[in-house]
Amino acid sequence: MEDRAFTVSLDKNPVISMKVIPGHFTTSHFHTNYYLDLDNLKTNASVARDVAEELALPYLSSTLVDTIVCIEGTEVIGAYLADELLREGTSVVNSGRDIHVVTPRSNVNRQFIFHHNIQKVIYNKNIILLVSSISSGITFNSALECLSYYGGKLVGVSALFNAYPDMHEQEVHSLFTSKDIPGYQLYSPGECAMCKEGRKLDAIIVHDGYIRM
Repeated sequence: MEDRAFTVSLDKNPVISMKVIPGHFTTSHFHTNYYLDLDNLKTNASVARDVAEELALPYLSSTLVDTIVCIEGTEVIGAYLADELLREGTSVVNSGRDIHVVTPRSNVNRQFIFHHNIQKVIYNKNIILLVSSISSGITFNSALECLSYYGGKLVGVSALFNAYPDMHEQEVHSLFTSKDIPGYQLYSPGECAMCKEGRKLDAIIVHDGYIRM
């Protein structure tokens, strides 16, 4: 499976790249024909800084930001993103401000929550939501519901990968989309074309990688 992997890079900065593995994969919500390895973007400090520079561009000159909410392991990028938004410059509107970088927790029902001591940097604050990937939209929508519940004012959403950028009411600034991956598909489990062809699953995608079948 891994020997079929290929790399997709950002045209204007090839350092920013993701490894793509073709196959038959399942998550708890959907089946897909590709596994996207985004770990290097999230854990390699020098690459994460480059990622943050790209993600900061839509916000630098026009968007006041109080808090960056990170989900799916994007905290390193979030810290660099805050640093980018705070740097001094005549067109940087957040210079001299404070920006908090926080991560929600999950309760027993897998709903996002903020502990009491963190809620003060969410309520009535200007929020950027930073996510690793948006595929089925279930986790993304759960995060939006969480921010709404705690009274956050969403001013931007940034993602490393967004499967279907035209399907969301909320604009998402993303590095990569399904248009960068030939033939990318998501299926509900009951409608999976690969299952109908009798093709066995290669792996189960989990929050920090995949488990081979």
